[in-house]
Amino acid sequence: MSDFADGLVPAPIDRDTEPFWLAALDRRLTYQTCDDCGHVVFFPRRHCPSCLSPELSWHDSAGRGSVYTYSIVRASRDPRFVERVPYCVAWIDLAEGFRMMSNVVDTADVRVGMAVEVAWRRSGSWLLPVFAPVGGGDG
Repeated sequence: MSDFADGLVPAPIDRDTEPFWLAALDRRLTYQTCDDCGHVVFFPRRHCPSCLSPELSWHDSAGRGSVYTYSIVRASRDPRFVERVPYCVAWIDLAEGFRMMSNVVDTADVRVGMAVEVAWRRSGSWLLPVFAPVGGGDG
């Protein structure tokens, strides 16, 4: 079987998400904070969801966190995913205070609270952030 992310592409790249995807090419997981109220912002956007300020700054995450919740997908009718099952979709709580949806890879025994770190999987010319158990991935 090919790498899990082969053939998957990120959401359309626009002026809000371009810095995130360009950083990912350098294996950097990024997020934003509001310069006015300090709110941690993820997913990338052009204004703070807390105070609506357009003054946002980009930061690099250490890429470490824990599994908040997860689901194992065991069957798929989507032809892009049929060969990939089973796979784990998870919400990851990052140490910097944001939560993101991704995949947990390289484990058969994922659990809530499990420590994970970012790993990277190629999808065409892009790199996608996924997560692996601490010490178990290529992050």
